[in-house]
Amino acid sequence: MSTISHFIQKHFYLFLLVLVGCSPKNSASAIHNNDSIYQGLEFDMPKIVEPVFPDFSVLITKYGAVGDGQTLNTKAIAKAINVVSEHGGGTVNIPRGIWLTGPIILKSNVNIHTAEGALVLFSTDKDLYPLIDINIKGVKSVHRLSPIYGKDLENVAFTGHGIFDGSGDAWRPVKKAKLTGSQWKELVASGGVVDEKGDVWYPSEQYLTAAKLTDNDISENFKTLKDYQKIKDRLRPVLVYLINCNKVLLDGPVFQNSPDWCLHPLMCQNLTIRNVDVRNPWYAQNGDGIDIESCKNSALTNCTFDVGDDAICVKSGKDKAGRDRGMPTENLIVKNCTVYHGHGGFTVGSEMSGGVKNLHVSDCTFIGTNIGLRFKSTRGRGGVVQKVYISNIDMIHVPDVAISFNLYYNPSAAKKLKKTDGSLDEESIPLVNEGTPQFKDISIKNITCKGARQAIYLQGLPEMNLQNVNLENLNMEATKGMVCMDADSVTIRNLHLQTTKFPAITLDNSKNVSMNDLYLSDSMEPLISVKGEKSKQVKINLMSKVENRKFYELGQTVNQSSIEIEKR
Repeated sequence: MSTISHFIQKHFYLFLLVLVGCSPKNSASAIHNNDSIYQGLEFDMPKIVEPVFPDFSVLITKYGAVGDGQTLNTKAIAKAINVVSEHGGGTVNIPRGIWLTGPIILKSNVNIHTAEGALVLFSTDKDLYPLIDINIKGVKSVHRLSPIYGKDLENVAFTGHGIFDGSGDAWRPVKKAKLTGSQWKELVASGGVVDEKGDVWYPSEQYLTAAKLTDNDISENFKTLKDYQKIKDRLRPVLVYLINCNKVLLDGPVFQNSPDWCLHPLMCQNLTIRNVDVRNPWYAQNGDGIDIESCKNSALTNCTFDVGDDAICVKSGKDKAGRDRGMPTENLIVKNCTVYHGHGGFTVGSEMSGGVKNLHVSDCTFIGTNIGLRFKSTRGRGGVVQKVYISNIDMIHVPDVAISFNLYYNPSAAKKLKKTDGSLDEESIPLVNEGTPQFKDISIKNITCKGARQAIYLQGLPEMNLQNVNLENLNMEATKGMVCMDADSVTIRNLHLQTTKFPAITLDNSKNVSMNDLYLSDSMEPLISVKGEKSKQVKINLMSKVENRKFYELGQTVNQSSIEIEKR
């Protein structure tokens, strides 16, 4: 299960199609944004400024690089970057070939351009990726240097049609349950070690030892670089890590097989990502596609994702560290993207403690993502997610929920609030404080879903309901229908919901709910259930030809005078 064989199996067809790479046409002017991406936005957004590069370029082969897949080209690529940087900027050209390398450290005013057929393959020698002080997953910590790394830069880009492969198979643990029997047997035979239970394969004995010391790569027990040396084998870097950079462009390449997350822009501005293909094995632990964290003025368009965790993910820091940073992800456009495998097609959270606002997501297709539109958080995160506008999303074969809001991402928090009879324990509801997450002012419309375990799941908190959620023009086919709990001001218009389990609509402790033009599958069971003593001001207009039978049910604690359900 070597990185080379993994690459050849997945991309053999590319070798049959590619031509010998040639140098790009360089220009001192920027590649201007397509103004069409700003059409239909629900908020004011400044135009994203793209990087500008002088008309100067070099080939990495001039500095000793050899594309044989065996020669280590770290120094040659660094030399090429330095020459371009010292010249005042330009393009580093990587031609066709297999270019083995250690970390690529970016500099301002440099465009890395890969020709079609170029494979930049990062070495599996972990000693090439030293421990550094870094922010990882929303928290200041110590971690490995990323294969592609840039900090405090201006004008940087990756262009062309080459491939960047992070050799993630050498870094990641693999759960037995995610592989077939023959795949598991092949993996174990390739080296590494298996835990005592025989459930997880680790790439090294050191990784297994580190996993026993901590269940996370961020721990309060580790304070210094020396402390982190004890668990360094479990510190898997993200493939592309860009920190506090301005005017960033990723246009054209494939980024794949990352040790951890694949693309991670953090605190960046004027970020443009288009025509990019992000690939990770579906079993890749923490194999996110892109995590846009605390970034401002960004666009992600015409990209494809097939990954092992959340595909397109929006974050802004974790818990107190994220709140103290106080940098929301804001002014983000996501258009015309396709997601194949992924734990979430488009995801917000769960690390969203710095807030999220002004998101536009449209014209995307999710094919087999575990969850389609996914919003997640938990008590202690804090932060406000608001002004999110999603439209024109098509989904098919969703194993879990098509549209999911889950503010109990830590499920143990929900269990503590339930009495033995399953009712809510009012005395255990915490007070609202800085750690209370808030999701509000969210519009989702023009959604088609063919095949899901559940169509819609809206779960707020008793102390902080989901607020002002608008769902409009949805055509959904799922085993289960819609559940709405702890929500305030939910408006649904023109929902066609085809289900096989009933009730198709369940409202639990939700208020100010309005449903018009609701079309449900027929059943002899009640189609709609309203329960919870906090449910009130509910008005539902069901479009149905069913006559002379009770099509809804109300819980014993519901104030019936505030519930209005009728059918036409």
